[in-house]
Amino acid sequence: MDVRPQLLDALSALRDRVAAARFPLPVPGAPRARVNRDELLAQLDDYLLPRLRAPEAPLLAVIGGSTGAGKSTLVNSLVGRRVSEAGVLRPTTRVPVLVCHPDDHHWFGTDRVLPGLARIPHPTRHTSADPDHDDEDEETADPAGAPVLRVETAPTLPRGLALLDAPDIDSLVTGNRLLAAELIAAADIWVMVTTAARYADAVPWHLLRTAKEHDATLVSVLDRVPHQLVAEVSRHYAALLTKAGLGDVPRFTVPELPESAGGGGLLPATAVAPLRAWLTHRAQDPDARRYAMSRTAEGALDSLRARMPELAAAVAAQYAAALRLGGAVEDAYAGQYDRLRARLDDGEVLTGDAVNRWRGFPLDCTGTELLDSLVDGLVSLVLCAVTTADAAVEEAWRSEPAARAEQLVAARPDHAAVEHRLGMAVRRWRRVTDEYVEDELRGHERATAPDPEAVAGLLGAVLLGGRRGRTAGEDLAERVGAQGATRLRDRAGRLLDEYLDRAVHAERDRRLVAVESLGVHPEPQAELIAALSVLQKER
Repeated sequence: MDVRPQLLDALSALRDRVAAARFPLPVPGAPRARVNRDELLAQLDDYLLPRLRAPEAPLLAVIGGSTGAGKSTLVNSLVGRRVSEAGVLRPTTRVPVLVCHPDDHHWFGTDRVLPGLARIPHPTRHTSADPDHDDEDEETADPAGAPVLRVETAPTLPRGLALLDAPDIDSLVTGNRLLAAELIAAADIWVMVTTAARYADAVPWHLLRTAKEHDATLVSVLDRVPHQLVAEVSRHYAALLTKAGLGDVPRFTVPELPESAGGGGLLPATAVAPLRAWLTHRAQDPDARRYAMSRTAEGALDSLRARMPELAAAVAAQYAAALRLGGAVEDAYAGQYDRLRARLDDGEVLTGDAVNRWRGFPLDCTGTELLDSLVDGLVSLVLCAVTTADAAVEEAWRSEPAARAEQLVAARPDHAAVEHRLGMAVRRWRRVTDEYVEDELRGHERATAPDPEAVAGLLGAVLLGGRRGRTAGEDLAERVGAQGATRLRDRAGRLLDEYLDRAVHAERDRRLVAVESLGVHPEPQAELIAALSVLQKER
């Protein structure tokens, strides 16, 4: 394979775009998109990039299949000694085992391939294993709980070929299933193992169809076939493969032997000789090796043409959902803010207790009492607007699956905290308004200066009383003069607009920040398509 640096650069850039794709919103298709991204990332990191960077590296044949198919026994028999634990307990293969020739160990002892798996140092045994021996020190994971890979060497394997015994693809342990899929995606050669009793099951056929979609170099092994049924089962299995468009897949049959059922993990060499010869030919014949490697690599690259647009479409669906969520927030708050302004203009603050205070001013009510009542009414009015906006948001989000994202559920407003924040904002406005009144009255002679509390109360009635506040404006002008009244109305009015705008929009922004914190943006969709376009051009 003649790989140009530009192609590797394009593939690396595409890999980074795939890794950056995020699907935090639970919209339809998001689970599939996450799996698709993880599978793409695994194939790029575990196979395509390592293979294209080092075409001379040994071929990696991954032995995959369902529970009890005899994968470990097959690997042990191909090697000629026990390197992977086989037995009747399920799942047997708890740690994936890679075995290669000693001269090839440097290719697999580092993170060149399968960089996400820590390597386990393990003593290599070059003598035939005792079938009754058990690996009591079989590891399951590194101390941090991360997946691991045990690398063994065996001089009985030809140079240029490595075998990897993967966990069961239908394991009851979710981590094993995910790891099995990752390992298979890292293979130059997919060796799919099934049994005479289970070859029609859905699990092996899913793997076979996946290999066909990727145009990978594929081998099928029909294991544990009773001698008296070899011809019949082989014929039926071949017919099923042909019907599925897999008639050209090399097929090997392994008979049912006492060693298969005993859990000893080692079959006679003759039972696996044809498969071993086929794999050896692929490793040692330059043309066969080149074909096997190129076919799988080209198939993986070709698969990107369909998988990348699918990923980009899922990214676009995430962004569209985020836009709908954010749009619902903005519409709800914009509508309620306009309604709040209209209610203020109509003087709805000067109702209830506040209007009674106003009627008693100044004989039975002080300016401070009047302003306190107006401030309480304003807080209630603003709180009503924000609460109604939040209710409208919840109603709009109820029909949006994306709104069920954990971050959004956790960020729903605390109404007690909202009331506290709005109350603080309105009371700050009152304090600054009192300062404006004091500034205005400094120009008056102390003996004739009007009462600051009365002026502040009148100013509040002017700003919050609507039509009812007209008489308050006339009284205010009599006390501080027409120009002074105008200055106070303008300054305190602008301040009221500023504080109300800031308070309501701060609550709106709290809802929007929860959406924005998910990190859903439009750029990744274009970046994924652009990265694929560059890769296709370089190919």
